[in-house]
Amino acid sequence: VLTRGQERCIYVFSQREFERVHAQMQQAPISSRQARDYIRVFLSGASDEIPDKQGRVTIPPALRAYAGLDRELAVIGAGTRAEIWDAAAWNAYLEEKEAAFSETDEDAIPGIF
Repeated sequence: VLTRGQERCIYVFSQREFERVHAQMQQAPISSRQARDYIRVFLSGASDEIPDKQGRVTIPPALRAYAGLDRELAVIGAGTRAEIWDAAAWNAYLEEKEAAFSETDEDAIPGIF
């Protein structure tokens, strides 16, 4: 399942993982405007895609436009999902975040360090 991700990338989920994330979203309070807005944008962009015989997946035009995808892409692993980025956008993001990455302490991700 492909859908809009944070920072203008595309999230790529297995069907099972997408269903798990969707179930978590269903627990959000309907009274929360921010939760409603997020869920609407996230789910309205979701697209079930089946790889072709060579394992390729078509990215729908609306998602390509959302992520600003050009010819060069970056595909990264991000835990339980993959992310598809425009290569230039990914390089800019990574350059900006690498300094903070080296300064991350255990408070950000408990149990990792």
